[in-house]
Amino acid sequence: MRYITTFIWVLFLSSCQTDGDNQITDKKDYDAYLVSNPPKTSSKYFDLWNSKIKPDSSQLMSFGIVGGEYNRYFQNTGDIKYLKKAEKVLKKAADIANVSRAGMYRDLARNYISQHRFREAKQWADSANAIGSGLNQTQGLMFDLQMELGNYDTAEKYLDSLKNMEDFGYLIRLAKWNDHSGDLDTTIRFMEKAKEQAENSKNTGLLLWSYTNLADYYGHAGRIKDSYNHYLKTLRLDPENAYAKKGIAWIVFSHEKKPGEAMRILDSVTKYYKSPDYFLLKSEIAEYMGDDMKSVANIDNYFKLVQNSAYGDMYNAYNISLYLNQTEQYDKAFELAQKEVANRPTPESYSFLAYSHLKMGNKQKARDIVEEYIEGNTFEPAVLLRTAEIYKATGSTDRVKQLKEELLGAIYELGPATEKVISQL
Repeated sequence: MRYITTFIWVLFLSSCQTDGDNQITDKKDYDAYLVSNPPKTSSKYFDLWNSKIKPDSSQLMSFGIVGGEYNRYFQNTGDIKYLKKAEKVLKKAADIANVSRAGMYRDLARNYISQHRFREAKQWADSANAIGSGLNQTQGLMFDLQMELGNYDTAEKYLDSLKNMEDFGYLIRLAKWNDHSGDLDTTIRFMEKAKEQAENSKNTGLLLWSYTNLADYYGHAGRIKDSYNHYLKTLRLDPENAYAKKGIAWIVFSHEKKPGEAMRILDSVTKYYKSPDYFLLKSEIAEYMGDDMKSVANIDNYFKLVQNSAYGDMYNAYNISLYLNQTEQYDKAFELAQKEVANRPTPESYSFLAYSHLKMGNKQKARDIVEEYIEGNTFEPAVLLRTAEIYKATGSTDRVKQLKEELLGAIYELGPATEKVISQL
């Protein structure tokens, strides 16, 4: 009996040690930021400049400022209507501009990128490029667009044309390029250099960009404490920052395995912040908790939001994933995957198309797509997981084994629910 008691006590101590090893977050660090307030969607500054815009107005400065404020309101609320209002203002400015036209074109292209209207964004970027002013800014925009479109060779050429190790814009794009290439250590090194520049400049926008992106990269690298600290830095600058709160919720859920606390954090965010994907994350957490009703309720909330036609193609990838993995509407997934490949021919888009074929029983077609468009072109864990399942279904045991080793190291990024799926590959 004494030995059994001792054994149980050892197990208890081992469990405590494991919990301690996983414990990164502390409620005292972030609780004050969970007192959500309705985001401000107007200001005296906005009202002043907005009042200058008349039906026959040609006040370009007013258009630019008002468009920027609408974009800020979109970031603060997740409400698509503000992104559409920004588009309307910027389109009017681009139509009437005689000077600074290239800048207006770039702003409009970035707005369309946010809406996943990449082909239209490229047209405006090409127009800015033809004018020639602000060439570095246009080339940076071109790099961003070509990466979104999966034209990586062209993107690399634009990146080479920007080379300037003292330029924040170049450093963050160099980091993005190395992330795409699978070199996470180099990615982080360049992003840290960009952060140093942002801190020297004391520019709040650049600081927020640096802290949130670096937090993401640290998470991918398994540096969870560093990731957490940078989300907290973000909140100290911007206490309402929904993205940073979501990042902390993910650490609590995926690393610490505390879904209830993660849900509490997200509940505080979604009280006023209405970005649809936050409800999908809540559904995933609820499913992990075994709360099927709450999981379904959050999927319903997601679908209610994305039914708004203003979202356009912004949530195609999320919808495809739901059709494939939740509702089993494989025909819908296939149709939408074809559309997404036409709109954005990246390895991720092709992986959805291939996975749709697999679910419909077209195993060889799925394998052909993987080999032609995906293999060797991405290191994105979610894409690699779909690829591994396709290889498994088509009998490529050696390739599955290789991918499984990579995926086991990406469980934090993919989420706890994938651990069983990966173990069964």
